[in-house]
Amino acid sequence: MSSPRTISFRIAADKVAELDAIAKAMDRDRSYLLNEAVESYLSEQQRFVAMVNEGLRASENGELIDDEEVGRMVDAWEAEEQAKEKKARVRA
Repeated sequence: MSSPRTISFRIAADKVAELDAIAKAMDRDRSYLLNEAVESYLSEQQRFVAMVNEGLRASENGELIDDEEVGRMVDAWEAEEQAKEKKARVRA
């Protein structure tokens, strides 16, 4: 791991206040939270780029899904979520 560097950027005062409130509640400093946020952001963006590249490779290889199949997949996901919600309501 490389040595830490200091950077600066502009951020709205209300965001700083929110950040400080969270830092206080977690007994951490602002720098810790910002580092965690940047790490999370970078990880998510790297995952997104990898997924886009995977999709592009699949497309180049002719591995495509037509819109009807996508519709069936979405319907299945929605049905699964509705079943989970119904099961949770029955338990409550």
